[in-house]
Amino acid sequence: MWDLILGKYVVGEEKGKGVKIFPKTKTNNANETKKEVKRGKVSSIQLLQLMMMAADGWYVYNGREAVPLGVTRVRIHESLTVIPADAFDGNRSIEELECHDRVKTVGERAFCNCPSLRLVRMPGVEVVERGAFSCCKALADVECGKLEIIGGGAFWRCTSLTSINLPSAKIVELYAFSNCTALTNVEFGKELESIRGGAFYSCTSLERITIPLKEGMITADNIFQGCKKLVRVDLVEGEVLRDTTAALLLEEWRNDMNDKLGAINQILPTIPAGDDYYVGGKAMAIRRRIRSVLGKIVQYKAQHRSLLNEAATTLQLASPNDVVLENVLPFLKLPSYTFEGED
Repeated sequence: MWDLILGKYVVGEEKGKGVKIFPKTKTNNANETKKEVKRGKVSSIQLLQLMMMAADGWYVYNGREAVPLGVTRVRIHESLTVIPADAFDGNRSIEELECHDRVKTVGERAFCNCPSLRLVRMPGVEVVERGAFSCCKALADVECGKLEIIGGGAFWRCTSLTSINLPSAKIVELYAFSNCTALTNVEFGKELESIRGGAFYSCTSLERITIPLKEGMITADNIFQGCKKLVRVDLVEGEVLRDTTAALLLEEWRNDMNDKLGAINQILPTIPAGDDYYVGGKAMAIRRRIRSVLGKIVQYKAQHRSLLNEAATTLQLASPNDVVLENVLPFLKLPSYTFEGED
């Protein structure tokens, strides 16, 4: 029996299955709907669910009522800052999720095994808890510019996800993106502190990852186990590293830094990725190269400053002090960026 019409949808009750939202067709027209309303066939629950449907077909989720069957687009109510655990677990029809910028947390398994979910917009979310989007096999587009903590298995087996940009991420927990077999590119920002074991395990299409130049960030040897196509690591500080290297006083230092900056992407294609029984060596190789590049740039910057101070003292003895300070030293200074480990 058809009950209420809203735009291109009809809210009705399907025998034995409760309230459901159906696409409007010729067989469930507005006239029939009006008749059913007059007959009192619309329950208070149905009316509430109808009120929560926006004119454009979005269902507004308030955290209290179950989402009706057939809803494909969900918008989080302005009153919610946390999407509860298991809120949409196993929902087979939802395709799009839109959060306002005050939603801060997506609870455990909130969208676990939602096979039709393909687009997620969560501009203010800072924490995605364990398994929140696991097994969302259609998920291809995730907008999460403020996401800081990615829980264990949060995106496990999201097999349609091809790339993700995580500029604010700090912690990536165990197996967060494991078995994302279509994932080719991951970009982190300078805030990243830790990637934990198996985070990209068996991401068999992963080719490129962008990470900051930080010691201790790669915490386990199996982070990239099975990532057989991973051949490129870019550094967030890449541009300032190149600028700093170019400004070093001695050619020997510049050459050494350029060799170290290019080395990782030369050797990474030759490093075994491992399989189900062998962790491979990609995480270890990346960890070693980060340590090498960071150690050398900090060393050469210190030596550069020491040599510059000596040169300045000598020049000041031979030239007016203001000439040295205004016309010589500014052209020998390094970029102001401070790398991890500098005093």
